[in-house]
Amino acid sequence: MKKRFIPVLFAIVLIFIVAAIAFGAKIMERYSYSKERADLDEYFNLQSDDEIAIILQNDMIEAKAKLKDGVCYFDLPTVNEYFTDRFYANSAEQVLLFTTDTDVVRINVGDASNIMYVSDTANELGYKAAFYEGDTLYIAADYVKNYAEFEYTLYDEPLHMQVYTQWDSYSDMTVIKNTSLRYQGGIKSEILRDLDKGEEVELLERMENWSKVKTDDAYIGYVENKHLESETIYTRENNSGFTPLVYNSVKKDGMINLAFHQVFEEVGSDYLSNALAGTKGINVLSPTWFRLTDNSGNFSNIANASYVSKAHELGIDVWGLITDVDSEDLYGISIDFVELLSSSANRKHLIDGLMAQADAYGLDGINIDFEKVRSDSGIHFVQFLRELSVETGKRGIVLSVDNYVPTEYTAHYNRREQGIIADYFIIMGYDEHYVGGGEAGSNASIDFVERGIADTKEVVPSEKIINAIPFYTRVWSSGADGLNASTLTMASQQEWINKTGVTPAWSDEFCQNYAEYQADGTLYQCWLEDLDSIRAKLQVMQVQNIAGVAEWKLGIEDPAVWDIIAEYVSVG
Repeated sequence: MKKRFIPVLFAIVLIFIVAAIAFGAKIMERYSYSKERADLDEYFNLQSDDEIAIILQNDMIEAKAKLKDGVCYFDLPTVNEYFTDRFYANSAEQVLLFTTDTDVVRINVGDASNIMYVSDTANELGYKAAFYEGDTLYIAADYVKNYAEFEYTLYDEPLHMQVYTQWDSYSDMTVIKNTSLRYQGGIKSEILRDLDKGEEVELLERMENWSKVKTDDAYIGYVENKHLESETIYTRENNSGFTPLVYNSVKKDGMINLAFHQVFEEVGSDYLSNALAGTKGINVLSPTWFRLTDNSGNFSNIANASYVSKAHELGIDVWGLITDVDSEDLYGISIDFVELLSSSANRKHLIDGLMAQADAYGLDGINIDFEKVRSDSGIHFVQFLRELSVETGKRGIVLSVDNYVPTEYTAHYNRREQGIIADYFIIMGYDEHYVGGGEAGSNASIDFVERGIADTKEVVPSEKIINAIPFYTRVWSSGADGLNASTLTMASQQEWINKTGVTPAWSDEFCQNYAEYQADGTLYQCWLEDLDSIRAKLQVMQVQNIAGVAEWKLGIEDPAVWDIIAEYVSVG
């Protein structure tokens, strides 16, 4: 009996031992530190040997850089998003341009991109600045640094780079014993790299038992709090070496009172004298002298020297206006701005032509009134303005640009960039409702005007903004023939009121006098532009503290309006 019991007891003990060992193994497995190391190519999400992971500030971004011939390159979308969106690239011409207030800097993309041309003067770079890979343009990081404030450090094995665009305070912690930086907070997480005693790491986030940190070679991971001590706060030094580009503006003393002067034939000093009779306080005239005639940069010209001389005699500057508005009606061509402005030769031809007129007639400025620029033309339009601003700046004459009230569908006009390069930014603060818009309404309600200025001020300095007010409105008719509208000038409004027998009533909502009547089953509506509505607009503009007022257009106003405008200009 005893002999039979011993083997059974032994078996039971053996089972307990095996179970204890298994249990201990599980305990060990649960509480022991993993020694598995992370795949660093996978950690940095590198798909090829020439890709460079980008750690921007303290985040690894999705975009990648590229290493070619020992040079680090960013693709153009990355440059636009994180550094500067002021490069102009033209794949058809294989050029990369950057325009300052004094020069156009050109790189010929590809093998010749080691030469930088500053206003056609060649400068050796020592590296290739740009190349195409398929449809993707890559620009050398060192070249981008000439035009954007950032610094970077490149690391290998695997390729990754630390990039800083901001220099703020940060906290460092000291590692007090050899340990591991792990992918996530937990002892089972994979090891990114070893940490040595005495090494400093940047503290990104402290949790209960683990902290998120970044090493001096830009690995971001987690380390146990018990291995860290001595938090020290530093301020990151800016070692970018970048000197911000300064764009000097040509400014006119005091408030601007600009009258657009629409003409379709050459007129001289006598005509101008008659047009100005009864006006007050005008210090800038913008006559519609130049109209685009083709897609090569040619334009018609009805400028007149005696007109300029008379204006100067009266102390009035002349900003010659070039427009695309009448091109189709007058010349049978709808301007294709891609064809016109994507060509370096066409841009130069147009700019040279405008500057020749400015020089010949002693113009004080050029006004750009391109109202049919499509979204696919926006980048070319802005580059045209940049290059034009260089030439107007050389002459000390004003570059002003007419713009719609900001909307999503006109975002391609790039108001922010215009706010940098243009001397004055003119808001066309009218046509809130227009023929073809499908809805009757005010031409320029107070909310429309105020919102247009406020939205523009978000990206354009207030001292450059001029708001244009209308000397006209529309009479809307809604009947069997649908919705139609006809233009009603300020000068003819009283006649219309007398003829129709309407009694206008003030609308606090629109800050305009409103009138309506019915005849033969048709509803007629009009939101008047009169002395009261203009006064309300000017009050808003005064509160917004902008550079001045413009009027569309000279000759259709109620003469009494000039007293109101002159008061605004003198107070402002």
